[in-house]
Amino acid sequence: MHFLKAKGIFLHFAGIMLLLAGFLMFFASSEAQAATFAQRMANMAEIKDIRVSSNGDRARIVLDTTKDVTFKTSVLSNPQRIVVDIQGAWISSDLKKTINVGSRFAKSVRLAQFDPNTVRVVIESSMNESNRNFFTLNGGDTGHRLVLDFGNVSKGSGGAAIDFGKKGSETGNKDNTQPSSGDDTITPSTNPEENKDKKEEVIPVVEPEFTPGIKGKKITIDAGHGGSDVGAIGPTGVTEKSITLRIAQELQRQLKAEGAEVIMTRIKDTEVSPKRGKATDIEELQARCDVANKNNSDIFVSIHMDSFTSSSPSGTTGYYYGKGTKASVRLAQCISDGVVSALSTGHRGVKSCNFYVVRHTTMPAVLLETAFISNEKEERLLNSDAGIKKAASGILAGIRKFFG
Repeated sequence: MHFLKAKGIFLHFAGIMLLLAGFLMFFASSEAQAATFAQRMANMAEIKDIRVSSNGDRARIVLDTTKDVTFKTSVLSNPQRIVVDIQGAWISSDLKKTINVGSRFAKSVRLAQFDPNTVRVVIESSMNESNRNFFTLNGGDTGHRLVLDFGNVSKGSGGAAIDFGKKGSETGNKDNTQPSSGDDTITPSTNPEENKDKKEEVIPVVEPEFTPGIKGKKITIDAGHGGSDVGAIGPTGVTEKSITLRIAQELQRQLKAEGAEVIMTRIKDTEVSPKRGKATDIEELQARCDVANKNNSDIFVSIHMDSFTSSSPSGTTGYYYGKGTKASVRLAQCISDGVVSALSTGHRGVKSCNFYVVRHTTMPAVLLETAFISNEKEERLLNSDAGIKKAASGILAGIRKFFG
């Protein structure tokens, strides 16, 4: 009897020991797997940040990585999307996975962990192979990056200068903004070998002189986007092209009432170039400049709506060509001040830019980001008749102040 009891105790003890051994083996295996996973992650590139910028020539998407990366590209259709598979990479957990680029060259970009070793980047873009250029760069504050260019690219654009500046200078997940129309973040190449075949006419800067008053002045109003180019889209689906045209038409009415000669780049929902939707982006932008230049306009006002990946940014910004006239700076200041006063939007300042339409017009020119269409409050305001009239009257007040 004592023997049987002792045997039972022994078997019970042995069972506990086997169970304990199983737990130890499980935890050892888990720790080994965790160590292996950590080691594998350490050998892979982390996608730390994504930033976007654009101007009249090009849209640029930059992915900051911890290591140099290799990638493969492919194309999907209906709608056309460009796929970039980055090998040996993983996405930072706090990285925003979907971004609205807000450019006719590239509409949006999405990131996903396609498999344990591959990050898939999908860009909604209709650009063909000759209008795309992807390359990696090392250096600057961010260390490693993959650059995806869409639009007017050249064979040598892989060496195109990027303003490294401070981290976050391009639109991304940081609390900063970039206008949908783009700015100097994308700059022409500084490599003489790349630019030796590129010649751009240098127009001397001559400060204009004006008689006081609006009456008799030739004013070209450019309603941004139009036709196949909708521009940015607000949270409720309102398009930038519709708001800019409404403001332009109301401004035309108000200016005519004060005796100005008003020239419109477009008066309906269409492209400006005679080629319409078949025009390249440069042809479309140049067509807008031609309207002002051929009419010997006194000033050129291009109306746009700003946009960002989040709904929080708001306010009004005036842009002028950095190498242009002092009159352009003053025009941008006067008009942005007038709009801020009329709409009660925040003033984001007056900034130098390299936008095509203010660079290639021969008179004082401003590109106005009236408000943020991505901001629900400002989208609602500018989609109302009252908001349209206020925006137009604000621009008018700025023009009135400019001409003294």
